[in-house]
Amino acid sequence: MASVVSRGRGRRTISEINMVPFIDVMLVLLIIFMVTAPLIAPSMIDLPSVGKAAKQPDQVVQIIIGKDEMLELKLKDKTSSITLKEIASVVKQAQGGVPNSAVVISADKNVKYESVVKVMDTLQRAGIARVGLSVQLAN
Repeated sequence: MASVVSRGRGRRTISEINMVPFIDVMLVLLIIFMVTAPLIAPSMIDLPSVGKAAKQPDQVVQIIIGKDEMLELKLKDKTSSITLKEIASVVKQAQGGVPNSAVVISADKNVKYESVVKVMDTLQRAGIARVGLSVQLAN
C-alpha cells in the first residue's frame, strides 16, 4: 500500500517499489547456488579415440585420389588407374575372397571432400564392409 505524505497544503501519495523483499530473495538464491554448485559433479563425455583394430587386416587395398581427382588402385606394389563407375567391381576383384581385407582411401589435400565421400559411398553401397581413410599426422 502506498504511504501518504502530508506536506504543506495537500496530501500526496509516494509510489515506489519496496526493494527489501526482492533483495532478500536474491540473497537466499545466491546462497543456495553457492552451496549446491560444488556438489554438482561435472559430466564426462566419452569421445571416440583413434587406436588400432583388434585384428589387423590380412590384405589392404588402397585407393588413391590424386590432385586431378583421378583414381588409382594400389594393391601390394601394383598400381592401376580406375574410374568411379568401375571402382566397386575392381575392389571386390582385388579382395579376391580374402575375408579380412580392408580398403583405405587416401587423397591429396587439395581434393574436394565431395570426391572422397563419393568414393566411400560407392564402396559402401557395393557392400564393402571395412572402408577407412588414411590420415597423415603433421609433425
